[in-house]
Amino acid sequence: MTLKYSVGLDVSSKKIDGSICVIDQNQQVQFMSKITFNNTVCGFKNLDSWITKWHKATELPLVVCMEATGVYHENCALYLFEKGYQLSIVLPNKAKKYLECLGLKSKNDSIDARGLAQMGAEQCLGLWQPLGRYYYELRNYTRQHQNIQELKTVISNQIHALKHGMYPCEMTIEQLKTTLALFDSQLKELSKKMKLHLKSDDVVYRKCLNILAMKGLGYLTIATLIAETNGFELFENYKQLVSYAGYDVVEAQSGTRVGKTKISKKGNSRIRRALHMPSLVVITCKEKPFLDLYNRTFEKHAIK
Repeated sequence: MTLKYSVGLDVSSKKIDGSICVIDQNQQVQFMSKITFNNTVCGFKNLDSWITKWHKATELPLVVCMEATGVYHENCALYLFEKGYQLSIVLPNKAKKYLECLGLKSKNDSIDARGLAQMGAEQCLGLWQPLGRYYYELRNYTRQHQNIQELKTVISNQIHALKHGMYPCEMTIEQLKTTLALFDSQLKELSKKMKLHLKSDDVVYRKCLNILAMKGLGYLTIATLIAETNGFELFENYKQLVSYAGYDVVEAQSGTRVGKTKISKKGNSRIRRALHMPSLVVITCKEKPFLDLYNRTFEKHAIK
């Protein structure tokens, strides 16, 4: 007796490989067909027709499992979501580990698509929902701000190195200073754009003003946090958010061996980056809830 259909999609910038399978009550997976189509709207229509052709028992559920591939998967994912498909998007490292567990020795796009289809059939994966346009645009602004800030740090280090070199090159230093000035103007422009974008939604902006009442937090921190979490819409409790940010504590213990307990850092690094300095500032400013937590944990391990 067939339980459900599963479609696996391996995405690249120009094409997508697909595979469809079914799983029965004995957990036996049977592959039915495969397809390769262009990563375009026309290709997505071909995919939709192909799925309809093989999804013969329409009363049975069908899931689509695909791997997050930069931004190249987004258009296909949004197309399938709007068509009403149940869609799951898994992280590349999770998909890689699963395929390794299957004992596959070879690797190509077709094999990856089969593995993703089997993964969707055997596991109950969380369903994907697209970012809203408001948060998607805000995320573009915050990520661009971070990218420029990182480039600015690189240029500043180059200027410092050139000034302390054996034979300083004034022309190169002046060019780099001009680049720094350009980055500064772009950062100011982005900061202004982020504030205007936050103000465009009255509900979000009122919440931001409440948070800004705490010392140590600014617009950039708040904008980054809500942009990377889609306004917290995808989380049911704080533990999920902690894990998503990579702040969850992991242990390394086996038998008599006791390893170091630390945060996993397997999550959204942009959130951790945005919260690092504010977490220090709120302690300096003696914000009570955070200061109490700091004192309580400091008493345990005496590590600041």
